[in-house]
Amino acid sequence: MIYITGDTHGNFRRFEQEYFPAGPGLCREDYVIVCGDFGIWDETPQSNQGLDWLNDQPFTTLFIDGNHENFDLLNRFPTMEWNGGSVHQVREHILHLMRGQVFDIGGMTFFTMGGAASHDISAGILEPDAPDFLYRKQMLDRCRALYRINHISWWKEEMPCDEEYETALKNLENAGWRVDCILTHCAPDSIAAQVCHPYKPDRLTGFLETVKRRCSFDYWFFGHYHDNRTVEGQFILQWEQMVEIR
Repeated sequence: MIYITGDTHGNFRRFEQEYFPAGPGLCREDYVIVCGDFGIWDETPQSNQGLDWLNDQPFTTLFIDGNHENFDLLNRFPTMEWNGGSVHQVREHILHLMRGQVFDIGGMTFFTMGGAASHDISAGILEPDAPDFLYRKQMLDRCRALYRINHISWWKEEMPCDEEYETALKNLENAGWRVDCILTHCAPDSIAAQVCHPYKPDRLTGFLETVKRRCSFDYWFFGHYHDNRTVEGQFILQWEQMVEIR
């Protein structure tokens, strides 16, 4: 069985047996896929305990990255080839599906393209080693401004680099621009405009719009916008719900 859910932000309670729709009887060949903002954030005992607990569950957890991940930490995990694409092995049974890959999972093909632009940073990005860092942080905190701190609460790697876009195009070309499912964190321009207000286009949403036009697929799952809904029949926005693919 394959289940897909939305952003978890490090809270894996929805995978406890009492909430999990499949109930008992799952095995390692059953997969739960998280559509970004999985929750690779730090290396505290609490975070490690959560990952260890998830790793001990009977299924295999797969996830794409969102914009709320610690990419310094995520990119330190070992890289390996798995089911036709590249993954980071976070734990033995927890795998990060890297960007621009095409995987064969349970007899179905999945194109993965994580990442998204953070829009809750209207006050900018602070550099922690800047001479005026503490002063600026105090002033921003005082007026409750929306800001992030580089390499602490924000990473430029939240958006794909040129190489990842090139890898995506190459793998889609090799797949004949046909996959069963697409997994992303944000949505193509035309879909994002329907679920996000106000909507701000960027390079990634524009790239995904190109994929939407050129690629043949059955379903496109995404997260990021904290809602549960279906758009245009094929686009499924995931948050707290869990969908089984059959």
